[in-house]
Amino acid sequence: MPRVSEEHLAARRRQIVDAARRCFLREGFHRTTMQDVIAEAGLSVGAVYRYFPSKASLISAIAEETVGGAEEVLDELARQDPPLPLDKALEHALAYMENQAGDEGMLRIAIQVWGEAQRDPALGEFAASRYTKLRGHFEVLVRRAQEAGELPADADPAAVAAALFGLLPGWFLQRIITGGPDVATYLSGVRVLFGRQR
Repeated sequence: MPRVSEEHLAARRRQIVDAARRCFLREGFHRTTMQDVIAEAGLSVGAVYRYFPSKASLISAIAEETVGGAEEVLDELARQDPPLPLDKALEHALAYMENQAGDEGMLRIAIQVWGEAQRDPALGEFAASRYTKLRGHFEVLVRRAQEAGELPADADPAAVAAALFGLLPGWFLQRIITGGPDVATYLSGVRVLFGRQR
């Protein structure tokens, strides 16, 4: 297939995903119809269904993007050499999330994905596998922190990783629902818990 055709297909797919994201942010998954997405995208019915045969396929595509950015950030943090202290790694992850927490941000979609994952087995399986992978990045960070002497060598890396990973949705749920705390305030509390006041 010629390169220009691939670029055109990718741009059209992007147009549809962006339209769906706007609709989902405005009306939620359940109130948004495929007709809403088609109208928002400004495309024909056939053009949209060529890329996405159902609303579920659109939700999955957006869920993939929502998690994908976080995966990139955590993968980069896990490969830092020398490794960052855990509070600094968390600070970088939260900075990324803060950029996604606004009215148009992907974190508002993430919350909807969580709810939909309880109802849709396929999306639930996707979410479980991707979040398990995200937690795995934290396990790498924990193991490296153990090697650097930051954490006890006999600590269970999986248990510590699960606790650290939980700090991310813990922050953004509060931020989206209540408007706070900001990242600096949250990190100051985390550092007290870590025994590392700064």
